[in-house]
Amino acid sequence: MQLVFASNNKNKIKEIQLLVPSTIQILSLDDIGCTEDIAETADTIEGNAMLKANYVTEKYGYDCFADDSGLEVEALNGEPGVFSARYAGEPKNDENNIAKLLTNLKDVKNKKANFKTVICLNSNGKQHLFTGIINGEIIEERIGNNGFGYDPIFVADGYQKTFAELSLEEKSNISHRGIAVKQLITFLQKQFR
Repeated sequence: MQLVFASNNKNKIKEIQLLVPSTIQILSLDDIGCTEDIAETADTIEGNAMLKANYVTEKYGYDCFADDSGLEVEALNGEPGVFSARYAGEPKNDENNIAKLLTNLKDVKNKKANFKTVICLNSNGKQHLFTGIINGEIIEERIGNNGFGYDPIFVADGYQKTFAELSLEEKSNISHRGIAVKQLITFLQKQFR
């Protein structure tokens, strides 16, 4: 079975392909000839996932899923949230985003945060949402070279290492994206037995 993942983010595609059964082949936007940048103009993570999935289904006719993720920091009223990838402005830059976040948390004691992923699946004319959340906290020093985004400053509850210190497999097993993808996979396995 082929399923379009409305993304060209190679890190995300690798993470997802690791998690799905070998019977499902993940196609990227490049694979279906979609070269345009799908605008993420919704004001929620759920809304952006739906926008991207709907765009591919309506314009290209594929069953597809799309995700949107964000880091939500409690003391910052959920920032950066839907703006996580471009928190420090254009062009998006992980290092600048981390620097801005750490500046905004400089004198803040509460460093509780969570990563949230919402996956929107358009399949057989129906839409389904799957949500994964992992709680943790922001640390002030960047540690680790794996992953991307805010991974070097996020430590999940119950762990000693940042997401950037975990291997891709370790991170996939516990991450917000991993949680949402597992819900998606369970659903797909029931649908396509």
